[in-house]
Amino acid sequence: MELKTKDLRNMNDDELNEKLKSLKESLLRERSAVAMGGAPASPGKTRSLRRQIARILTVMEEKK
Repeated sequence: MELKTKDLRNMNDDELNEKLKSLKESLLRERSAVAMGGAPASPGKTRSLRRQIARILTVMEEKK
């Protein structure tokens, strides 16, 4: 599920931090699966996770 920037701007800091933490854990799992020699279940998922993380970090920076 892609996160919309509009929805992220409506979240408070705690919600953004929780979402960021869960996305980073998902990215870590995806990368570890690839590192262990397996093919990723969905190749585009890594890119999507990275973009969502960047989106959250951008919104957090804007709020400062």
